[in-house]
Amino acid sequence: MTRTFLTPDDVRHLVAEQFGGDRRVLALDRLAGGSKKGVYRLRLDDQTTVILYVWSAEENYWPPSPTVPDDPFTDASGAELFATNHAALAAVEVRLPQLLLLDRDRRHLDADVALLEDVGAVTLEALRERDPAAATGPLSALGAALRRMHTTIGPSYGKLAAIASGAATQSRRTEDVIVDRALRHLDAAAIRDPRLADAHDRIAGHVRQLRDAVAERQTYGLVHGELGPDHVLVTPDGEPVMIDIEGLTYFDVEWEHAWLQMRFGDAYPLLHPVDLDPHRLELYRYAQVLALIEGPLRIADTDFPDRQWMRDLAEWNITKALAVLATPGS
Repeated sequence: MTRTFLTPDDVRHLVAEQFGGDRRVLALDRLAGGSKKGVYRLRLDDQTTVILYVWSAEENYWPPSPTVPDDPFTDASGAELFATNHAALAAVEVRLPQLLLLDRDRRHLDADVALLEDVGAVTLEALRERDPAAATGPLSALGAALRRMHTTIGPSYGKLAAIASGAATQSRRTEDVIVDRALRHLDAAAIRDPRLADAHDRIAGHVRQLRDAVAERQTYGLVHGELGPDHVLVTPDGEPVMIDIEGLTYFDVEWEHAWLQMRFGDAYPLLHPVDLDPHRLELYRYAQVLALIEGPLRIADTDFPDRQWMRDLAEWNITKALAVLATPGS
């Protein structure tokens, strides 16, 4: 598809309504990294800046894929999810960009939009690379926020908006949802890579073996879903600010920690994690490896701007997925 992104003139009326008719947009910068929604920095003529989120088909690079019906991490995008999740995280004192405006009536653009506080462009990932010592405080504060989230217990698993509306249905165990999710990712990825096709049955067997070791449990905490150091901004005062929150769900906290271990690496202990079930953690860790093969290979077939990065990510995880099969007992 031919994508058309916003220009300063497109947001002129939105800015006038929010900040006054004498405010003008000097520049509109589309920020890199967004794949499901557009993220823009608006630079105004009084030297202030704000962030604009835009949910539209033209901003979403992801093609459709087969999904598991009760997978709470499917289709984790949209203004309704954002608004519900923003309120839930604020209630447990997680620092977020302040929500200035939410327009789901499309009064300003042919899309749902949100206007937010601009907390700056420094990610926790960049801060760790530049000055690991300076990142210690934000990491500790982030860990405290995560403990508040992970000890906030929900009545069932699923997206918060679905639970609130009564639309969430849980007829089976969370680990079985993740197994089905992992096997669908495997099936789709095996079509694109002959190594995975050759190892398909052994990978599937390993997934089922991991699932058999997991004991039943029905306690669900509040999890971000894919929190990495690139999803945390750090203010000039050193506050960690969580972003990309549309995937927030009630689910097993091991899902979050499998992701955190992978993304934070040797800084993970600084998050002071809660107690975890090692068997559930290992299943979820391997399921995420398979997701990080299928998703990147799928989006690499589109017009996404950084397709080679996605191919490299998939390759890294293919190596991880196959290496486990060489381990005795796998």
